[in-house]
Amino acid sequence: MNVSQPNFSARLSVALRAFWRILNDAAFAGGVLRLESGVAAPPALPDEPAKSAPLRETSPDAAMQLLALLQQEGRFVDFLEENVTAYSDAEIGGAARVVHEGCRKVVRDYLKIEPVRAENEGARLTLAAGFDPATVRLTGNVVGQPPFTGTLMHRGWRVAQITLPKLADGHDARVLAPAEVEL
Repeated sequence: MNVSQPNFSARLSVALRAFWRILNDAAFAGGVLRLESGVAAPPALPDEPAKSAPLRETSPDAAMQLLALLQQEGRFVDFLEENVTAYSDAEIGGAARVVHEGCRKVVRDYLKIEPVRAENEGARLTLAAGFDPATVRLTGNVVGQPPFTGTLMHRGWRVAQITLPKLADGHDARVLAPAEVEL
């Protein structure tokens, strides 16, 4: 492949990767805007190391525990693993109602979820410079610098509190639901 003139599939691949990175990385999006407008990137200082957010390991135990609770109360994993293509919409809807009820109970019992934004959806709002891009995703024709004025399309959700049950030592959190054998 010629790097200076990539073929269509290479350009498509780069475009898709760039699209997602632009949506999720404000600094990268700013660099693309500078490049597009012909403005040179600010030079890096020779003794200044590249700054990136440090990655940290996460423990999968809490995620597996929550998934186990969703399975226990709402048969969530069973529902996801079921091939529903052979069922009618009415049959799927009936099953979804049971799954929804059980999963909703788990979420309400163990998580306190609140909207990210207090305004009603459809409200006009202005985002000042320094807004947190982790809590607000800009969509549509995003150009220039803040402040940005737009319409709130979705309030977003965040977990305010988690109260999962404690796990006993030796508990294998990877077992979401034990196999059942009827005698």
